[in-house]
Amino acid sequence: MTTLYLVGTPIGNLGDITYRAIETLKKVDMIACEDTRVTSKLCNYYDIKTPLKSYHEHNKEQQTSYLIDQLEEGLNIALVSDAGLPLISDPGYELVVEARLKNINVETVPGPNAGLTALMSSGLPSFTYTFLGFLPRKEKEKIEILNMRMFQNSTLILYESPHRITDTLKAIAKVDSQRYVTVGRELTKKFEQVLTHSVDVMIEKISKEEIPLKGEFVILIEGAVPLNDEFWYEMFTIKEHVNYYIENNQIKPKQAIKMVAQDRQMKTGEVYNIYHNVAVSYTHLTLPTTPYV
Repeated sequence: MTTLYLVGTPIGNLGDITYRAIETLKKVDMIACEDTRVTSKLCNYYDIKTPLKSYHEHNKEQQTSYLIDQLEEGLNIALVSDAGLPLISDPGYELVVEARLKNINVETVPGPNAGLTALMSSGLPSFTYTFLGFLPRKEKEKIEILNMRMFQNSTLILYESPHRITDTLKAIAKVDSQRYVTVGRELTKKFEQVLTHSVDVMIEKISKEEIPLKGEFVILIEGAVPLNDEFWYEMFTIKEHVNYYIENNQIKPKQAIKMVAQDRQMKTGEVYNIYHNVAVSYTHLTLPTTPYV
């Protein structure tokens, strides 16, 4: 059976790959990858001779069609990211959706994940966590999301580049400067750092160059209960609440309606009716024309 394999790869240390991942990468007909230069290093290290095909954010529309055609012709393809798991803040979503629509078998080969790796050693609560990926670049948009998310009882997991790490920490500080955060960098590598401090202390450490601005960063934010027992969405009407999820999470109305219903402890149908301006109608029983005797 033709299969699209989603293969996890190391996030830093090349030794952090499974036997199954290596076996899969060797047996498939093609490896679709973000950057062929990065993946070729992994392939050379493990003597993987499989041809590489570029698949990244800027060519994914064109390449998705090409890869689906190859799969339909009987080729087995592995999708990898530069580091970690495909689709997790990396390309691949559109390819998987299209493969499923075409009834192509999709198989996952698990591997490392930077966010969870940092969470394990952070000392922050790991029972409930929320993965946000990369925040928007604009400060206003960052703070809007942080105001919504930082007052939920869940540790937040973010990814950030070295060029924007300071700006993101400053945005967190504007919401709560005493909130504990963890910054992880160079995870699983020789110069790995995983530090946990209040966000104002973390900003100071970066300014003193105690945390080099090199490599990809993971930021974890300690969860908190809502301020004054109020929920962040109380400022919104139900329509605004649904639209907020649609715009910020880039999801369909159906999913957003379910999330709003969960937040507000309402029935999904009730939220649906309000959002779509559906008037609730009642079906009346027709009384019998023949009188009772």
